Amino acid sequence: MNWKSLFRVKPMEQILLESAGEGAVHGVQLTSGLKRTLSVWDLTSLGIAAVIGAGIFSTVGAAASNGGPATVFLFIFTAIACAFSAFCYAEFASGIPVAGSAYTYAYASLGELLAWIIGWDLLMEYAIGNIAVAISWGDYLNSLLSGYGIHLPTYLTTDLLSASRGYEKVKLLLDQGIPFSELLTNGATQGMLDAYTAWTTSPQLFGLHLIFHFPAVIATILVTVVVYIGIQESKRVANAMVGLKILVLLLVVGLGAFYVKPENWSPFAPNGISGVMKGVSAIFFAYIGFDAISTTAEECKNPQRDLPRAMIYSLAICTVLYVMVALVLTGVVKYDKLAVGDPLAYVFGPEGANVNWIAGIISISAVIALFTVLLVFQLGQPRIWMAMSRDGLLPGIFSAIHPKFKTPWFSTLVAGFIVGIPCMFMNLTEVTDLTSIGTLFAFAIVCAGVLAQDPKRLKVPGRFYTPYIDSRFIYPGLVLLGAFLWYRYGNESLINYLGNFDPANPGAVGFEVFKHRLPLTGFLILIVYLAAAAWWKRLSLIPLLGLTSCAYLMTELGIVNWYRFGIWLVLGLTIYFLYSRQNSKLGKSRG
Repeated sequence: MNWKSLFRVKPMEQILLESAGEGAVHGVQLTSGLKRTLSVWDLTSLGIAAVIGAGIFSTVGAAASNGGPATVFLFIFTAIACAFSAFCYAEFASGIPVAGSAYTYAYASLGELLAWIIGWDLLMEYAIGNIAVAISWGDYLNSLLSGYGIHLPTYLTTDLLSASRGYEKVKLLLDQGIPFSELLTNGATQGMLDAYTAWTTSPQLFGLHLIFHFPAVIATILVTVVVYIGIQESKRVANAMVGLKILVLLLVVGLGAFYVKPENWSPFAPNGISGVMKGVSAIFFAYIGFDAISTTAEECKNPQRDLPRAMIYSLAICTVLYVMVALVLTGVVKYDKLAVGDPLAYVFGPEGANVNWIAGIISISAVIALFTVLLVFQLGQPRIWMAMSRDGLLPGIFSAIHPKFKTPWFSTLVAGFIVGIPCMFMNLTEVTDLTSIGTLFAFAIVCAGVLAQDPKRLKVPGRFYTPYIDSRFIYPGLVLLGAFLWYRYGNESLINYLGNFDPANPGAVGFEVFKHRLPLTGFLILIVYLAAAAWWKRLSLIPLLGLTSCAYLMTELGIVNWYRFGIWLVLGLTIYFLYSRQNSKLGKSRG
């Protein structure tokens, strides 16, 4: 095997030519290119639509319950990490204004193998993220309908896995002689009782319980239809919904400010840095949408100018909104009471401001917000597949453009099935972190792609470039400062970290303990290497900080998610070596 061929880089000129819609790509006639209709404000709106969703309407409560009011710093730190990556995304998006996002950028800078890995990674990111969002949308819709006296059967609002687990837990309590009416005071939760009811009341077909999340399926069908019809329709839907939910958030902040009790902000960081960092997955999940803007590059009127601006605009607007909302939530209600699924509505209920009329408005806006997230993610995934298909790494039908709607019709339908079918039956509580780890990995690769560029290369007029700042002294200095702070204020010294893996048992050095430190150990090795590279190669500081911050956030997601992420990558590499490498258009063009 020619290992060098795995890292063959695709020239930017070739990428741009193939995206123009001229001729046939792998036997599929591209009748014309995608419709260019998006302005900078449309792009910014799409970014806001993707970023303001589940993170602000649900997961912010769980994060604040651990980190307290200091969770706002996690929002800011995550936004900074995303901003470093946004500069790198913007540089590639300006130079390669085609669909494909991080996959295309990696192909042009780091080679085919890493491009495939990123494409496969993005498939997981968008699919799992959208499944989770579809289920959340269904839950909010069901809650909203219940408020108007419309109650769907529990077997149509619960996934099969949750119903099965809940049934077993409740049955165990019932077998102990505890009456059903007393289960809530004897270890059961309302969710377990709902799951038990769903299992026992569901119809059966050939012995199989017909339990599925009906509202989530409806959401997926609706958004697939909108995306299939065209980018113009998707833009109009997103713009209308984004305007409404921003108004609602401003109402929450403006009204909630009158009910803030400053004493609720003390202590500001009740569980220290470790408590704040527990919310990494929940908070970062709120930010992953801004990269979806880059997947619409071929539908922008002026991508070189507008894509970079839209990424920065959407990130800045959403961060300000997130920080204001987090401050209001933790000011109105004590942080330890915010571990609820609907924190925005909760703080205006009896436990907080007791302004009940706004709860209905928040519930409606949550349904709208989650639908726009679903819309933008479902818009991005088919366009990444389209780019991979153009390169021969996926079958040619994935890059087919609808002659009337000018959308990647087949990829859109496949994306609908991949999201719609699993969200009917799956409980993704245990695997939602995969979305965050996959996105962080993509961000890190894009930053690495900019690092691989020669900072002294000839600049093309009109293109956006990440500002070059010499990292020779700054980055090693930051690494040394970080090591000192860890030694001075950390829970344990570096010596203890490397020697006694279990502080409670100084002699314990077993793998079962050490494996949980593997991600952080890998990160420490990485930053030492990057510090040396910064000194010798005078690397650009902004992408270097982007790579570092994303890599660190990945270490906070736990070893279990790394295992799952590794399994997914192994599966992707198997497909690459069995199919994609042999059918690569770049490989065939080079013989």
